[in-house]
Amino acid sequence: MPSITRSRRHTLVAVAALLAAASTAVSAQPGAANYPSRPVTLIVPTAAGGTTDISARMLGVPLGAALGQTVVVDNRGGGNGAIAAIAVKRAEPDGHTLLMQYSGYHVITPLVSKQTPQWGPQDLTAVANVISAPQIVVVRADLPYKTMAEFIAYAKANPGKVNYASSGNGSLQHATGAMLEQQAGIRMTHIPYKGTGPALQDLLAGQVDITFGTAPPFIPHIHSGKLRVLATTGKARLPSLPDVPTTAEAGLPRLDATSWFAIYAPAKTPKPIVDKLSAEIAKVLATPAFQKKAEEQGATADYQTPAQLDAKVKKESEDWAAVVKAAKIEAD
Repeated sequence: MPSITRSRRHTLVAVAALLAAASTAVSAQPGAANYPSRPVTLIVPTAAGGTTDISARMLGVPLGAALGQTVVVDNRGGGNGAIAAIAVKRAEPDGHTLLMQYSGYHVITPLVSKQTPQWGPQDLTAVANVISAPQIVVVRADLPYKTMAEFIAYAKANPGKVNYASSGNGSLQHATGAMLEQQAGIRMTHIPYKGTGPALQDLLAGQVDITFGTAPPFIPHIHSGKLRVLATTGKARLPSLPDVPTTAEAGLPRLDATSWFAIYAPAKTPKPIVDKLSAEIAKVLATPAFQKKAEEQGATADYQTPAQLDAKVKKESEDWAAVVKAAKIEAD
C-alpha cells in the first residue's frame, strides 16, 4: 500500500480528534433520560410565608418524589424579584436550578422599572404554570359600602378621598388600583407600603380604606368580621369565598388581575428536560391533594404548557403596559 504522507497523517489525526470531541460534546449534553442527576434547587423570589413561597413548597415535595430527587426551596427575596431571577439566569441550563416566578415580578416589574434591567423574560424558559390566584378587593368592615357598586358610587362622589394601599410603587397591587380607577372612572389616593403585611396592618388599623391581594393573608380577618370582600378579580368565584362575586359580576368585566405562580428555568435549557419537568408538574397538579391545598390558599391548580404560559405573558404584558402608561406608574 502506498505510504501516507506526513501532512495527510496530520490531517487524519486532526479530523479524528474533532470527531471525538464532537461525540463527547453530544454525549455530555443533558437530556431527559438521566435528568435529574442530583437535587433540584427551586429558587423563590420572596421571603418565606407568602403565596409564592407556599406554592413552591406545595409543589416541591410531590415533584421531588416524581423526579426521584429532592427539590430544595431556596428563598432569595429582594429587588422586586431580581435577585432570584438573576440567580436562575446565571445558573447552568441543565434543569437543576429553577425559579418559582410570581406574575407581578415577571410582567409588571419590567414595565415599571426606571433602571436598565439585569434580567428579562428572555433570560428564562417557561416550564409550566402552577397556581393562579385572583386578587380580592378588600375594605374595612366599618366603611359604609358593602358592594362594588356602592364603593364606586362613593368614590365617584368623593374624588381622592378613598386611600388604597399597595405593597409598593410599581407592584401588581398598585397597577390593580390604577386599573380599577381607569375602568370605574374614579380617583383614589395611592398609599404604597413595603409589602402586603404592613399594608394589611394599616388597613386593620383604619389608616387606609381599601387594598388588593391574594386571599390567604386576609381570610382570617374576613372571617372575624374586621374586613369585607367586595369582589374577586378573576374569571370565576373562589371556592374559599363562594359568596363573593367576581368583578365581572359586579359590573367591571375587563378588570382581571389574577396573580399566577409558574416554574421557569434558565434560557437554553434543553427542550427534553423542559418537557419532562412540565409533564411531571402536570401530573402533580392533577392530584386531588394538590388541588385541595391550592383551594385552601384561595387559589386554583392551573397547569399551563410552556407555549400557553408564553402566550399569557405576551398578552398580559400588552394589557398592563396600557394601564401602567396611563397611570404613569414607576417603581421606586
